[in-house]
Amino acid sequence: MERDNRHKIDTASEEFDSIKAGLEDALAYADGDSSRGTAHVVDVETVDVQALRLKLGMSQDEFAETFGFKRATVRNYEQNRRNPVGPAATLLVLINRAPDFVRRTLARSRASPDE
Repeated sequence: MERDNRHKIDTASEEFDSIKAGLEDALAYADGDSSRGTAHVVDVETVDVQALRLKLGMSQDEFAETFGFKRATVRNYEQNRRNPVGPAATLLVLINRAPDFVRRTLARSRASPDE
């Protein structure tokens, strides 16, 4: 039993050391030391939100409601006050490529949120 506990402590200590080293590398990278990490950048195509919305024949309110955006966010995207980034940019690419699939998927998730 004592050997099992010692093994658990050793394993936990190794995991802690690994996490600590990773955090130290991340901090060093953030400070400009690119030798201690690798940045993964994913370029997502730019979608013209207004053109997309008009192509789908939707008002700003309909587009926002259907795809889970705030109306003000849609307006800001269309007026170039803000640019979609991260998950929002990815969602817009998916809407542009497969709007019916996205509609069905979101409708299903709203109908049964526990799944």
